Formats: sequence, C-alpha cells, structure tokens
Amino acid sequence: MIVDEMDLVGRLKDAAPLRPEAYERARATLLDAMAESGPAQVPEMTPARKERFSRAGNRRLGVLGKAGIGIGALAAAAAAAIVFVTPSAPRPAPPVATISQARTADIKLVALVTDIKARHGSLPGDASLVIGTRTIDNRPPDVTCSLYTDSGEYYVTDTESALPAAIAGHDNLAEDVNAREVAAARFAATGDLGAAREQMVNATPNPFGLGLSPAEQKAAWDKAMAKDQRVFQEKGITPPKRPTGKALENLVDNHLWANSVDALARGAANPDIRAGVLRLLSTIPEVTVKDSTTDGRPTLTLTAGPELFHGDDEQALTIDAETGMPIRSEVGAPGRKPSSVTTFKISRVTLADVQAGKL
Repeated sequence: MIVDEMDLVGRLKDAAPLRPEAYERARATLLDAMAESGPAQVPEMTPARKERFSRAGNRRLGVLGKAGIGIGALAAAAAAAIVFVTPSAPRPAPPVATISQARTADIKLVALVTDIKARHGSLPGDASLVIGTRTIDNRPPDVTCSLYTDSGEYYVTDTESALPAAIAGHDNLAEDVNAREVAAARFAATGDLGAAREQMVNATPNPFGLGLSPAEQKAAWDKAMAKDQRVFQEKGITPPKRPTGKALENLVDNHLWANSVDALARGAANPDIRAGVLRLLSTIPEVTVKDSTTDGRPTLTLTAGPELFHGDDEQALTIDAETGMPIRSEVGAPGRKPSSVTTFKISRVTLADVQAGKL
C-alpha cells in the first residue's frame, strides 16, 4: 500500500505544491477513507498539496494545523488528508453567486478587525517571523521557523539560527500560491468581501468555477475530472460527481478556511493580512468564535467544525483578542484530546537584521 499511496502523490502534476503534513497522518486517513468508501463509493479528493485522486473534494486543514513538520522530502511526501465523500442525497445546489457572496459576519471578528485597523499606524520592519512548535500525539515537538517578507520571499528552517544562512544562500521557497493567498488576504482587509472570498478560494487550483455560469461550472468540474481519468481507470473507480447544496458550500468554505489560515501563517505579523483573514473567516457558517483565556490574557478561539472536514476532525485556532495574532492551533476529533497541537511565537522583523543574526 505504501507504494500505491506515494504513486498518488507523484500524480499531482499541475496541482499546487504539497503543503507540510505529517506523512503518517495522511497515510492513515487515506487508508481509512478508502476502507470507508468501499468499492461502490468514490473518495473525492482535491487541490493543493495533498494526496488525492482528483481536484474534486479533499478537505484540508490550514497550515497552522500542520506547522513544525520540516521541509524537503518530508513535505513532498505529505498530504492534507481530510477526505470528503459526497452524500448520497445532496440538497439542490444554490446559485454559485450565493456560495461566493459574503455571509453574515461574526460580530466578534468584525469588532476585532476594526480594532486592528484603528491601531495599524506605521508598520515596523519588512517581514513576519513565525516560529511554530508542533506536537503530534506523544512525539517530540517539531519546530519550524518561517520568515515571510513583504516582498514575497519565504524562508523556512528548523531553527532561528539557520535563517541567516538560508537568506544568504537564496533558499527562497516562495511560490505563486503563497503570493495569491497573501494578496487575497490583503484585498480582504478593505475590499468587497464577496469578491475577496472568491479570490482566496481561487488562490489554489480548484474545480468549482466560482463566479461562472452553471454550464461553465460543470465544464470546469468535468475538465478537472478528465485530467485524472487515467488514475480513475487504474483504480477501477468512477469519477466523482460534482457535489451540490450544503455539501458544495462546505467544500468551498473548507478551501476558504485552509487558504486563509495559510496566508495567516505566512504574514501573521502584518496587520493588513490579519485583518483580511479574520474578515474572511467571519463569513464561514461552520466556524464558531468564543471568548477564551490563554496564559491569563483574553483570547478568541475560532473552531472550524467537523462539517468542513468530512465530519471527523475539527481545527481550533486561538488568537489574541486584542491583536488577532495566532497563539495556538489544535487539530483532532471533537470532544477528545487534540492529536496535534501547535503554539506560535510571532514577531515583526527586518530581513537585514535576521540575515545579520540579530534575532
């Protein structure tokens, strides 16, 4: 089975690059999904950095739930592994315009966005440094140091002390997806929220056809399925049908959550990016926002419910109630001990200082 699963990763071709994820978790989830689906059902798996059969319907966790796994070969073998299976009797699909338009925003996040904008002022430095420490189950913690500059350069190392060498060696890991996600977050800070939702979802390849006519949506889906036709044939399965109604809405919102949180993971120290991401997350019905306290300070806990992840796991993101800075991310089954916990140390820095070792 290991060879078969890695074969799936090798077939991603024109999809967006794989995002860091624990290989063991991806592999286990894929096997569970294949076992659950049985011979008559088709796991619909979709875009951007994950193990899947097609761009159709993979449920992804945001990178804040996957930080600290390292880079290189491990990242290439990883996959966002929350798989979505289309319900047998979906509700009729609403117009795509309804899916792509902004929903009623959560008042707590709206208020926080207003505060972030009011305190913006002049922005020091020219980059965001995000240090994530992640613990999966009872394993030793992994640390990832991510430096994302305002100009779009992206450096990732396992220690802060390794960042100067990465910069000097021009080990820039930036890609088009990074830039599109961050650009969508910046636009969302002050732009039309419906348009911003669409821009963020479309930051990664997908078969949804947001903003297109029904006929064009179908064509986009069929084109995505056709690209993976050979894989479907080899596996002896039928290409998945396009989901509709709430199933489609949740699938789109899953991509909105994952891409938005990815943007936050890159540029969390930039208030425009934080404000934009929080505005976008406030439009997702399956995301709850509750007051919380972390280390004695007021926080907000945003929980992306299991409806966004095939009814299994949920992702809880805790942010500072005054600044919106990410503090902690937990992933796991509702009501159980989280299987993955990541804590964050975030600062606004100057690229030249980091390169000079002034950390």
